[in-house]
Amino acid sequence: MNTAIASMPVKADSPFRRNMAIFAENRLAVGSAVVVLLFIIMAIAAPLIAPHDPNETDLFRRLQPPGWKVGGDWSFVLGCDALGRDILSRIIYGSRISIFIGAAVILVATTVGIAAGLAAGYLRGWVDVVISRVVDILLGFPYLIFAIGLMAMMGPGLANIIMALAYKEWVIPCRVVRGETLAARELEYVEAARALGASSRHIMMKEILPNILSPVIVVATIRIAHVIILEASLSFLGLGVQPPTASWGSMVADGRAFILEAWWVSTFPGLAILLLVLAINVASQGLRDAFDPRFSE
Repeated sequence: MNTAIASMPVKADSPFRRNMAIFAENRLAVGSAVVVLLFIIMAIAAPLIAPHDPNETDLFRRLQPPGWKVGGDWSFVLGCDALGRDILSRIIYGSRISIFIGAAVILVATTVGIAAGLAAGYLRGWVDVVISRVVDILLGFPYLIFAIGLMAMMGPGLANIIMALAYKEWVIPCRVVRGETLAARELEYVEAARALGASSRHIMMKEILPNILSPVIVVATIRIAHVIILEASLSFLGLGVQPPTASWGSMVADGRAFILEAWWVSTFPGLAILLLVLAINVASQGLRDAFDPRFSE
């Protein structure tokens, strides 16, 4: 019996499991991933964990300092802004905006980028020329200036922010997918599928795409942090989410006039941006080291 069990073939771990095991060994990356997860939970559960209504104003609490400072109140632990609104509650609700916009932009941009990159890399010819020239043109514009111009034309609003940032963000996954597709289209399994009469769509979606998803996922994770910073920048300039909706960028902007006497108005939202972006960057670096063999050697 024991001999029979010992002779049974052992199922090899999948590449995904091996890569996740490598990622789990990076304690800093795992810790950063936990921080990102906590931010996501905070955003989802904002109505349950926010101590106050984020839009409730009280001029008697105007620029009230944090709870540990003289004149502070521990029920408003991070203090209040110029309209007497609780900063902690607004930070909690502001995480919803940053995380939602970051995820939505990356989802739209990655979907478009994958489709364009697959077409350019596999079909080649005029399709590749057109897509590559569009990518080159868009890359010639500074991202923030490009987004500011689009927001100035379309006007502020949540949907417009997603559109303005996704208009150019898709070129990043497109270039990655195109490069990976160019390499994969000459491999044996693609040649075999082509010899069997498989259509170009089948080869791109069923043969090539599943084998190039790892670098795409890594790039998408890295770019979320960049999109969050861009959203905060647009809100800081008054082109993003409009008041009274809580947004980290607009909260930083609200405290500019009081930075010396009421530093907490801008500092705590700025620290939230710093912590989330840093955690995403470190976690995505760990994912890159684990999933991309070019960086894990």
